[in-house]
Amino acid sequence: MNFFHRIPVMVALAGALAVAPATMRARAPQPSASNYEAAARLQVFLDRGNFSPGKIDGRYGEFTVKALALYREAHGEVSATPPPESAKIKSKGTKSEAAPNVSGLDLASVDPVFKDYTVQADDLKSIGPVPSGIPEQAKLKALPYRDAAEAIAEKFHTDAKFLALLNPGTLKSIKAGDVLHVPNVEPFELAAVKDLQPGSEIEGKGANDVDIEPAPKGKRDKGDAKSEAASAIRVQVDVKANMLKVFEAEKLVAAYPVTIGSAQLESPIGDWKVRGIAKMPNFRYDKEMLNHGRRSGDFHLLPPGPNNPVGVMWIQLNKKGIGLHGTNEPETIGRASSHGCVRLANWDVVRLAAKIQAGVAVSIR
Repeated sequence: MNFFHRIPVMVALAGALAVAPATMRARAPQPSASNYEAAARLQVFLDRGNFSPGKIDGRYGEFTVKALALYREAHGEVSATPPPESAKIKSKGTKSEAAPNVSGLDLASVDPVFKDYTVQADDLKSIGPVPSGIPEQAKLKALPYRDAAEAIAEKFHTDAKFLALLNPGTLKSIKAGDVLHVPNVEPFELAAVKDLQPGSEIEGKGANDVDIEPAPKGKRDKGDAKSEAASAIRVQVDVKANMLKVFEAEKLVAAYPVTIGSAQLESPIGDWKVRGIAKMPNFRYDKEMLNHGRRSGDFHLLPPGPNNPVGVMWIQLNKKGIGLHGTNEPETIGRASSHGCVRLANWDVVRLAAKIQAGVAVSIR
């Protein structure tokens, strides 16, 4: 009997042994994890192919549908006909979502959809208290994960809610050696970020406060040697679809969901270039800049870490204070607004950084 077959049995036994309080009985029942398997299989398939659906949550949400459409486009396929009404599934007990047409996809290659993962001691090294106040955060040496569930969820491109669904009753006291059920994706390794060599690395007091003037002649010459490789790659940010696309020699090779600027501080429409990349960046938190686009002398320098507002990677554009970057809230990607920058999940921004370098064209439209 596999994991998904066990869950209904466990739920039934729990119901037979105890009577829920009246307040709990009034709530809509949560579906078993098996209800999410088909959608999660598609999400894992797309994630493996570098057409990210965002967080894996076992739902046919908008970014799963958009990633699927772009995957088909990249492979020269015509968009599939929408499924009939009978193809709808229940998600989270309340909302119906149409299952997209997945004909022609090798979804059988995703086997299993979920795998067992043994928690390692290294997974628990980047965990610690994170105060809510910005001044208090600025006093820390790092902004780590708040708990093990957050760390493991990000490692496997999901969130704590879905991780809890896959591992009922086990997330409050995770320790090394525990075995958890997780999405079967390539893990995001936080400890490996510092060892990445994206090239064109930049440094500064804050990632969003780096100098964007031309580099000294010697460094400029070194960058020019790579100009041909850079010109073969371009990035396109679709502000209406909240999707970032990567093209190589005019072929679509990857896509990631993004959060863009708000009506108050829009992402800069136009054509830009990558200036450089910062790993595990600091962040200059300046309320005047974030709210009105004007720098002030009243700011806090936030330390690096997965809970830094710009995540674990900053890709500076040739416009001061504007970059493509990670986030401390991957569940909000595409569902909130930024302060003018383009925000991705940490696991996606690291994959993006591996594909680009200084000089790569970035179109925001």
